[in-house]
Amino acid sequence: MSTITELGYMAIGVGNLNRWKEFASEILGLEVVDEGEPGRCYLRMDFWHHRLIVEEDGSDDLTCLGLRVAGPEEFAGMRKVLDEAGVRHQVCSRAQAEGRHVLELMTLEDPNGNPLEIFHGPHVQYSKPFHPGRRMYGRFATGTAGMGHCIVRNTDLDATYRFYRLLGMRGGIEYKVPRPDGTVGEALFMHCNDRDHTLAFGLGGSKRINHLMLEFESLDDLYYTYQLVQKRNLPIGITMGKHSNDHQHSFYFLNPSNWMIELGWGSRPATHQSEYYQEDFYGHEFQPQVLKPNWDAVDLKAAE
Repeated sequence: MSTITELGYMAIGVGNLNRWKEFASEILGLEVVDEGEPGRCYLRMDFWHHRLIVEEDGSDDLTCLGLRVAGPEEFAGMRKVLDEAGVRHQVCSRAQAEGRHVLELMTLEDPNGNPLEIFHGPHVQYSKPFHPGRRMYGRFATGTAGMGHCIVRNTDLDATYRFYRLLGMRGGIEYKVPRPDGTVGEALFMHCNDRDHTLAFGLGGSKRINHLMLEFESLDDLYYTYQLVQKRNLPIGITMGKHSNDHQHSFYFLNPSNWMIELGWGSRPATHQSEYYQEDFYGHEFQPQVLKPNWDAVDLKAAE
């Protein structure tokens, strides 16, 4: 069966490329790679050529999710699945695939208008060890779990569920959270590997992306970065806490495009039996009055 195996990479558009390079390096600890392409850089977090493509286009939003399949047979199988389901998609040229540093590539949209790229054969550089942008105790947790997870725009949870089931993912509603007005908010989480979830839907926001989660291998890196964010007075949107679904300790804060990064540690492997929750273990307090800073005036330089 052709199925998505991981969130391999993401592409984002930004308003200020230099500010994002500094943020990625000095705050997140990612490796910034500049290959001389005007208005573009790559961000590494392991041996892959990149996990994030950053392009200065002014959008300050998600421009694509790169979803991996295992190989050429699965890629062909996914084309057949999409054809039979009547899902519009475009198989890209060899040059377009090379531009993404993959062997084969196709583009499409999910029912919410979120741009997707399905690929196989990422460019992996074992001869180029990951070099963090600042001091770190350990590394990022990727491997078979992919680069992390993200919550993206949703317009119809049922249609979203059916679409990602078509791509071989599984999941369901994991949070049913009471609202002050007496209604209940539901969040859909979709799984494809041993990470608890890869994509999630059902949280609001004006952008395509609500947040991107990157996971550390070391608890020390999580708290080191939490202190660094506080010292730099970066806006924290959700305080440190522990999730009920993936058991991950994490916090959320704004990036220079004014959507959130979640940094975490300690997630449990995906469970293949459904559960739902009304709240987290503890913490994760929403900060409703998060003020967007003047990013040009923020000092992002990490302390030595």
